[in-house]
Amino acid sequence: MTSSSQEDEVRRAAPHTRRRFLTVSGAAMALAFGTNLASGNTASADSKKLRSDPFALGVASGDPLPTAVVLWTRLAPEIFDPMGGMPDKNYKVEWQVATDDRFRQVVRAGTATAQPEYRHSVHVDARGLEPGREYFYRFRTGSYLSMTGRTKTAPEARDRVSRFRFGIASCQAYPDGYYTAYQHLAEEDLDVLLFLGDYIYENAVNTVAGDRFDTSAQVPDIFQAAPVTLDQYRLFYSLYKSDPDLQAGHAALPWVLTWDDHEVVDNYAGGVKGTVPVEDFLVQRANAYRAYWEHQPLRLEQLPAGPDAQLYRRFDFGDLMQVSVLDTRQYRNAQPRTITGEAQMDWLLDGLSESRARWNVIANQVMLAKQRTTLANPPGLNADAWDGFPEDRQRLFDGIVERGVEGVCVVTGDTHTNYANDLKLNFDDMNSQTVGVEFVGTSISSGRDGFDTSPQLELQLQANPHSKFENGQRGYVTFDVNRDEMRADYRVLPYVTRRGAPVETRTSFVSERAEPGLKAV
Repeated sequence: MTSSSQEDEVRRAAPHTRRRFLTVSGAAMALAFGTNLASGNTASADSKKLRSDPFALGVASGDPLPTAVVLWTRLAPEIFDPMGGMPDKNYKVEWQVATDDRFRQVVRAGTATAQPEYRHSVHVDARGLEPGREYFYRFRTGSYLSMTGRTKTAPEARDRVSRFRFGIASCQAYPDGYYTAYQHLAEEDLDVLLFLGDYIYENAVNTVAGDRFDTSAQVPDIFQAAPVTLDQYRLFYSLYKSDPDLQAGHAALPWVLTWDDHEVVDNYAGGVKGTVPVEDFLVQRANAYRAYWEHQPLRLEQLPAGPDAQLYRRFDFGDLMQVSVLDTRQYRNAQPRTITGEAQMDWLLDGLSESRARWNVIANQVMLAKQRTTLANPPGLNADAWDGFPEDRQRLFDGIVERGVEGVCVVTGDTHTNYANDLKLNFDDMNSQTVGVEFVGTSISSGRDGFDTSPQLELQLQANPHSKFENGQRGYVTFDVNRDEMRADYRVLPYVTRRGAPVETRTSFVSERAEPGLKAV
């Protein structure tokens, strides 16, 4: 089915209603986006040889379980061609998982089908693996062999785990700078990376790649228009994933991803974006969600049905840490005002109360803590973050207290700024209970080179006594978790508009499980 016919089906199915959040019927979506990924018309390696390396977008792994992990690649020898330079037919792709990077001990192998309907993306749910084990993987089609990726399965939920290391990253606008942070992140000894949104930006990219000042590559003029159609979103992922540093970051460790707004359009809420007709925006959202799934290491359960996708999900890493991954975009609504939707909030609170993990991590897109931007009364607040949905925030905090949930740690992206926040039951009363902590990570590149501090950040520190640190440089955050405390290291780069920036730890905090709250180290 072509992109245009898929969009026609979605448009015809979109009901005309006053509801601000709409979904398209499952039957219509079955027509628009078929979910059967198997097909008989498959080209063998010899029947249709490719003229150049089809693994130009690299490899990735993600969503690790104790005995399984998703392996991803996409066949695209011509990354700026709408079809990726691939013929309109299926291709067989062989995959291998080994315990060594030379593949002398292959433990799992198989063949997947890369279909043109999904732009020859491959999502292998490699099963039958051992818990908490490092593995290496690769793909082959014809005479072409992909780069080797490293991944790791999660420990069993019942297993006692004494230490776990993870990282967070977000916000990587391609024209704002290089992805040097991923060079350094790939060298960190991490078990998993949580990516917290804004993987692509829907903003146009000029032919000299914006502020990537020393680039030698010219960006085609097709990127000077913001994406709306499915093929346009696909091309933006091709551009971003062509970056070698991003490829290195994916190849180094498994990722658990969620989206924010720029994967569709800035500051959208549920089924609404400004004055755009709802049915038109739902078509655009369906296109964006579909392209997202095609280009990320996600399971079939996350394959969108038109403009709807089940992206919130949960992962256990032994008895040490549980991660609840949120989607704070898709279910936003004005009446009743909610950032998560009722079903997701129930799922979150039930999961927290049932957790037996020492630490309960919430992977979140936009800042949860109250963030006054002025000292005025009433203070300036960001209505796009949880400050715009105070009832949901209070319901979450009250639920944590009432259900006796311990070890709460929220990790957040979006702001292009590093923050470290105590989460107070009442942000207007610093003597109120601290229900958890929030570590907000800065951007990989968005916002260009950034700055250490500014008068505005200093003002915000005064206006928000629960906030212990604010910094505007680029980078990421790493976490070292043991049974009694969690340590966060804010890793920053001095610049991103030129290649080769070093990385350093700007500051570090710990939070103790027995006494939640931030302590500088």
